[in-house]
Amino acid sequence: MNAFGEYLQKAVLPAMNAIGIKNIGVFTEMGLSDPPRLHLLLPFNNLEEFAQSTPTMLEQAVYQENSASFAESDSPTTPQFVRYQSSLMRAFAAIPQMKVPEAQERIFELRTYEGFNDDAVHRKVAMFNDDELPIFYETGLDPVFFGETLIGQHLPQLTYMLTFRDMEERDANWKKFIDHPEWKRVSGLPKYANSVSNIHRVFLEPTPYSQV
Repeated sequence: MNAFGEYLQKAVLPAMNAIGIKNIGVFTEMGLSDPPRLHLLLPFNNLEEFAQSTPTMLEQAVYQENSASFAESDSPTTPQFVRYQSSLMRAFAAIPQMKVPEAQERIFELRTYEGFNDDAVHRKVAMFNDDELPIFYETGLDPVFFGETLIGQHLPQLTYMLTFRDMEERDANWKKFIDHPEWKRVSGLPKYANSVSNIHRVFLEPTPYSQV
């Protein structure tokens, strides 16, 4: 484990847990990414909790005790990370809380749907809330979260995460979804036409210290 991973495991996650931020996900991308990328998933109950989380975390004894080695190892010539970007998402009405999967070997699929305008994304959110998510559950597309991105990259967009035992289960369950007669009906409804203009996906594996 590198110094940044140790910093997350020993300082950031326990300090966040101490202030009530639970079920924090830490994931690496499957395959080779250059540079290597780490994904951090932090669930908050409201905007006030989000706004106060970092300053309150920094005050925690466990953070102050366990972050010193990271601070000492970080320098302009040997930085522990290059850059980071953040997204703030609002949970869908149909999934207001993150769903934590059972603790077993799993992979995760992170999918981002861009829309050509805000109305397109709002219609896609409505499609998930009203018609699409029941088909997900029926066909084994198990969600971790669904969120409409309020602040982030490539707006307007929404992002969601699914979990599977392995790629074989993932491929089989997506085929069940695509072949499902209710999906064929819903996807043909005029009110949902042209609601997605671009799809990005990335496959993730949890780190040994991930809480999701």
